[in-house]
Amino acid sequence: MSGPSGGSGPAGAAPGPQPDGTADGTSGEMAEPLPVQRRVDLGVAKLMPDLDQDGGWLLTLDDTPQSYVDLGDPTHLEFEYTRRLGHLVDALAPAGEPLDALHLGGGALTVPRYLAATRPGSRQRVVEVDGPLLALVEERLPWQGPGVDITTTVADARAALAVAPAGSADLVVADVFHGSRTPAHLTSVEFLRHAAAVLRPGGCYAANLADGPPLAFARAQAATLRAVFPHTCLVAEPSVLRRRRYGNILLIGSDRPLPVRELSRLLAADPFPARLCDEDELTTLVGRARPVLDEQAEASPPPPAGAFSVG
Repeated sequence: MSGPSGGSGPAGAAPGPQPDGTADGTSGEMAEPLPVQRRVDLGVAKLMPDLDQDGGWLLTLDDTPQSYVDLGDPTHLEFEYTRRLGHLVDALAPAGEPLDALHLGGGALTVPRYLAATRPGSRQRVVEVDGPLLALVEERLPWQGPGVDITTTVADARAALAVAPAGSADLVVADVFHGSRTPAHLTSVEFLRHAAAVLRPGGCYAANLADGPPLAFARAQAATLRAVFPHTCLVAEPSVLRRRRYGNILLIGSDRPLPVRELSRLLAADPFPARLCDEDELTTLVGRARPVLDEQAEASPPPPAGAFSVG
């Protein structure tokens, strides 16, 4: 499952049942009512049309926002954390150059769609543990198209990572949430070693997490990242880093220097700027936090009441 957004959902997302119709905008006697609601493995999934954006769709799981997709423009990234991932994708290589990517956590495939649109010819594999959810997204929000090379696998993220070919990816993205929490087995040094093995030299690992004051989970995850990757950085809203609120945090690692200057420029130009903590700042943030091993691993903390909103 792709990750929740710590900000509000799209302002125009339909808050309740709408006139009968299908997700592609057609209507008919046998059409499924909107929003589309299905029981999936991890809860109740709901697809709601964005009334202010033609082709825009919001995916929620148990009423927690998970993904936003614009079928008419896959480069439209509504959620702030997905834009930060998009900025990373843009900074990793010259414009238009294809990348081989492994995405752990599918949701509505927002970032894979973006990468396919901005870097045609990219080969991508998406691993999603919730098969019925993936089937719903493929049925209602299909991603296939000319030049799109996205394959999907229904599997546990760590199990799939452990058997992925070594040195096969330029980018590994971990955006896995069961509801609103990252599972414990995806937070350890051992898990990150699997990710590092899948990357080519110079490849990049990126994980979307969520935490709030006092950032104990994020600090431990940063320490874990630094135990595996020699070059690291962190991206988050300044208010999250100042321990004032709960929100999304992006951790990035590689065996080669990261494009921190270009990424910082893109983050600063975003409508909702985020701050990049380089390696020195990350050392200060981590403090005395220790890397997490399998036997100590815990799921990310639950969000406070009202952290996520739709409508």
